[in-house]
Amino acid sequence: MKYLIVGLGNIGAKYENTRHNIGFKTLDALVKASSVVFSPNRLGDTAEVGHKGRKLLLLKPSTYMNLSGKAVNYWMQAEKIPLERVLIITDDLALPFGALRLKGKGSAGGHNGLKSIGEVVGVQDYARLSFGVGNEFSKGKQVDYVLGDWSAEEEDQLGERLDKCCQIIKAFSVNTLGRVMSDFNGK
Repeated sequence: MKYLIVGLGNIGAKYENTRHNIGFKTLDALVKASSVVFSPNRLGDTAEVGHKGRKLLLLKPSTYMNLSGKAVNYWMQAEKIPLERVLIITDDLALPFGALRLKGKGSAGGHNGLKSIGEVVGVQDYARLSFGVGNEFSKGKQVDYVLGDWSAEEEDQLGERLDKCCQIIKAFSVNTLGRVMSDFNGK
């Protein structure tokens, strides 16, 4: 059984360590722990990780955030992966730093990557793992904040939170969404 795990982010060194690229950073952590590497592919970099008999196709779209839906839709169709086996990892300003929340559906909430996926795929009913980045910015500075680097304090805590994200991704591939939400949300 194959799953599509998509980390949202923007390509290029300029964005590499920004809050908005937590999806890429999460998949990088999963790949590092699995001893595989990403390869350039159509509409993004991909890697495949095995977990308990499941195949996890990891995707870091090269389309930039605002066109993420194009890459997600392409890989869903190319690999014949149904929407219920797709997980999107994204940053979330509404959650405090490091808070993790898994949901089975929801609105884009102003997130351009999620908006693009909803527009191209045609629904908002897909699993998403939101990584809280907080909202410590002045009025009108949201873009600067999400495209800004992590603080030293956040960097110190990032490794443990990324490990938890990897646990959630693996659990998503072997349990029902409700079970994984129950096991991890709010903990």
